[in-house]
Amino acid sequence: MKIISYILSPIFMVVFFVILLIFHPLQWIGLNVFGGKGHQTVVNYLNWFLVKSLLVLGVRVKVTNTHKLPENTTLLFVSNHQSMFDIPPIIWSFRKYWPKFVSKKELGKGIPSVSYNLRHGGAALIDRKDGKQALTELAKFAKRIKENTWSAVIFPEGTRSRTGKPKTFAPNGLKMLVKYNPEAYIVPLSINNSWKVFKYGKFPLGIGSPITITTHEPVKVDSLPFDELLQKIETTVKSGIQ
Repeated sequence: MKIISYILSPIFMVVFFVILLIFHPLQWIGLNVFGGKGHQTVVNYLNWFLVKSLLVLGVRVKVTNTHKLPENTTLLFVSNHQSMFDIPPIIWSFRKYWPKFVSKKELGKGIPSVSYNLRHGGAALIDRKDGKQALTELAKFAKRIKENTWSAVIFPEGTRSRTGKPKTFAPNGLKMLVKYNPEAYIVPLSINNSWKVFKYGKFPLGIGSPITITTHEPVKVDSLPFDELLQKIETTVKSGIQ
């Protein structure tokens, strides 16, 4: 199996990078000609192609949602984090809610398509080494989400789990989002197997392990005190991790 991954990994990397290169100027056109909605449409299809590119590795992605998500209000998607391949299926599957991400500022430069979207698409770019900057940026992000009735996606573990084992949720990011969006709903997500794409490291890539994302029942932000809310969400997310 690992021998096959040595063959498929370079093919996947070329396909993945070509997709990013193609969609970079398309994002520019979408934003500068058609505005925010045009840009978001391009971003949505970029992520559809990125999800489908995983088929080169024999990796299928399945997003399961059996719940009716609230509309015309802010949604806060809260999830465990296993790899960069958590992100494209979330953007595509929940595109009608305009999901925006909290990301480390280093990703805002140097990556075709990805960095452009983070800089111009409404994301929060935080400096993990500067707590004051991070909180200020999160506050701006939380207000931006509310003003535009967008959704936010946050990974409270802070960093990716390289083994799939969930880490303890840090409260600060979610607490800031909740503070400025008391009318919002939290939508817990449980992600499985995306870490296996990198089970050998950066090369070769893991093949054949399907990625699944499970949506749990939305929880009203103001239904519980924050500490209880955080515990409830963390328990719910972890309950769906295999």
